Amino acid sequence: MPHLEIFGLKLEVYELVLVAGLLVGLLIQLYYYLLVFTRVAVRKRSSATPVDCPVQPPVSVIICARNEAENLKRFLPQIFAQEYADYEVVVVNDCSTDDTDMLLSAMLSQYPRLRVTSINQDAKFMYNKKLALTVGIKSAKHDWVLLTDADCYPETPLWLSSMAQRFVKPTELVIGYGGYEAAPGLLNKLVRYDTMFNAVQYLSAAINGHPYMAVGRNLAYRRDLFFGNRGFASHSHILSGDDDLFVRDVATRTNTAVSLHPDSFTRSIPRPTYRAWIKQKVRHVSTSSHYRFDAKLRIALEPISRLLMFGTAITLLVLKFYPIIIVSALIFRYIIQLLVIKGAMNRLHERKLLLISPLWDFYSLYLYAKVLLINLFSSKKAPSWR
Repeated sequence: MPHLEIFGLKLEVYELVLVAGLLVGLLIQLYYYLLVFTRVAVRKRSSATPVDCPVQPPVSVIICARNEAENLKRFLPQIFAQEYADYEVVVVNDCSTDDTDMLLSAMLSQYPRLRVTSINQDAKFMYNKKLALTVGIKSAKHDWVLLTDADCYPETPLWLSSMAQRFVKPTELVIGYGGYEAAPGLLNKLVRYDTMFNAVQYLSAAINGHPYMAVGRNLAYRRDLFFGNRGFASHSHILSGDDDLFVRDVATRTNTAVSLHPDSFTRSIPRPTYRAWIKQKVRHVSTSSHYRFDAKLRIALEPISRLLMFGTAITLLVLKFYPIIIVSALIFRYIIQLLVIKGAMNRLHERKLLLISPLWDFYSLYLYAKVLLINLFSSKKAPSWR
């Protein structure tokens, strides 16, 4: 069998191909961890606290709720506890059939900042969250709107102040971090790690001048930006995408800012079961198919390079090809990964996720392959409202 000699090593052609694949995968991984993800993990932030910031324009907080009475009762008081001079909270009661209407009516007398608008059920039409958001933004009194969800709460009373630090020209859109509550169990750790890792990707991209998505749990923008884009008109036929596809349309290198101050973070209640989480992932991935090509390439290249690195490394180890070198290369990559992930955890206030990182390397490849196959072969059913 023909072979090549490189640096004094005699390599078979197939061994050379495997080594080349390993090097390519490893270099791409190092590029992501050392040059991209570090934008979140080690990025400098201002030492000033939100209350020190003179930028406090009036803000309208928009919350869309469908059958969220329990969450509104639990979390709305934390929105009203914000230490901010001029803000309102617009809750859109979107066709709820639970006690949301009665709860909000009672809250109106208790919280003067609260404003409520309702959408009534109509059997002739199928409403989605985009309509509810449009109604809420049209109802807002102020130029800046800050979106969050009914099952979401700010980590501190300085959430509004912290996000508002970024409301300076030429910024028209601010992307914040929305994590999930910690709870016992492996599923909770998987959900939180997935959320954190995705956030590191899109926050880093936005910092680097390539914003491609955000989450509606913590997203702010100017009303003029919304109306100038004709709202969600370009993707009104897609039931999801009120956050990431809107960002796709309007975000630029110059008009987008990222808030990484810990006071600007929000937390949400994670899906309670594995099945519910998979359903959520299916909806998110189906929306990502509508991203721009460059964004899809950046998202796909990381797991593809990871698969290439592990696949070629395992094959070379089975062939007993310089196992010490192969294992050393993988250990080096893991050291870099764990250092960067630890930095990201500290920056995003995530705890007890570091040890799940090696597991996630392999499990996520299976998870997203599964989700892609579900999207490919499932019948075209309408996704859930949220």
